[in-house]
Amino acid sequence: MPAAMMRNKSPCRIADMTPIINSKLPNVGTTIFTTMSQLAQEHGAVNLGQGFPDFGCDPRLLELMNDAMRAGWNQYPPMTGVPALREQIAGKVAELYGRNYDVASEITVAAGATQAIQTALTAIVHPRDEVIIFEPVYDSYEPVIRMNGGVPVYARLAFPDYRPDWTAVRALVTPRTRAIMINTPHNPTATIWPREDFAALADLLRDTNIMLISDEVYEHMVYDGEKHLSVASFPDLAERAFVISSFGKTYHVTGWKIAYCLAPAALTAEFRKAHQFVVFTVHTPSQHAIAKYMELGTYNALSDFYQAKRDFFLQRVTGSRFKWQPSRGTYFASASYGHIEEFSALSENEFAKLMTTQFGVACIPVSAFYHDAEDHRVVRFCFAKKEETLELAAERILKL
Repeated sequence: MPAAMMRNKSPCRIADMTPIINSKLPNVGTTIFTTMSQLAQEHGAVNLGQGFPDFGCDPRLLELMNDAMRAGWNQYPPMTGVPALREQIAGKVAELYGRNYDVASEITVAAGATQAIQTALTAIVHPRDEVIIFEPVYDSYEPVIRMNGGVPVYARLAFPDYRPDWTAVRALVTPRTRAIMINTPHNPTATIWPREDFAALADLLRDTNIMLISDEVYEHMVYDGEKHLSVASFPDLAERAFVISSFGKTYHVTGWKIAYCLAPAALTAEFRKAHQFVVFTVHTPSQHAIAKYMELGTYNALSDFYQAKRDFFLQRVTGSRFKWQPSRGTYFASASYGHIEEFSALSENEFAKLMTTQFGVACIPVSAFYHDAEDHRVVRFCFAKKEETLELAAERILKL
């Protein structure tokens, strides 16, 4: 080829050959948790944004993990989960909630609660099926519904108490309603559902074919003498429910990504059809370690442990300009700032960034948990931190 022609020929770039993707999630970008954590790191802020502990787990659990690996538990476990762990789960649930789930056919170990939620939705949601979710809502629910071709339908928890309006929820039910998703103790509002809400939900679902997905990952973090009310303890609800909980939250090992799903045998059969192709199975030595650790019953002390952290943090921020909302469960506390004149015009997103960059404490805007960014001038803080971390954060909050 003549040199002149070669000079005029445009080089073929790889980018020109990349297929155009019709995104299933066109409006999804980087999560607010990642954004705020990066901002905290850049500005040396105390990170009370993302919900994970900054302290280690019980050394005994690490020893049990080491024992499991050295004992040779390093190959694929059963797809449904290690039998010893499923037996421990069954015993715990029977003791706490009075329902006996069959170890073989009604309990499945999952790679984290997010995977369990995805798998449950994948198992039951068909294109154009509707799934009712309560806002503010944990950020994984809506995208997974959409990825399965479903349609999220938004019920609102009424601010500032964040209670369901059951008349409004009933009005959202249509012939296409496939499931309702609930979360108690609730992230981000730190509320818990009282018995009357479960009664209202059972009444709404009676004589329907609507299923229920209950996210209960904070089940062992309920305060001030209250008890967690699990869907598993309500027979009318449990018969149609996938109940999901997390060892990562319970045992301060969020990075292990071990959770489980309880459901009646017919629902579990469908769950496992999807589970085997979503993840197939879950880290083997972790399952053996947790099974042994559960024999110690350590989850019974978790509410007292985190209530002490909540009380420590809230005592340290007494006198701040925030109005702190009740924290009845989870390891979060929310605060409103709309009454503070010089900040009241700022959106929650703007204020959270200001808190991070100028006051050195990262938090999460609760508006991030609404599909339309509904804004009540409320931000969420995580108190699953060492006392020195909470002490430093409180000192900076008091400077607001």
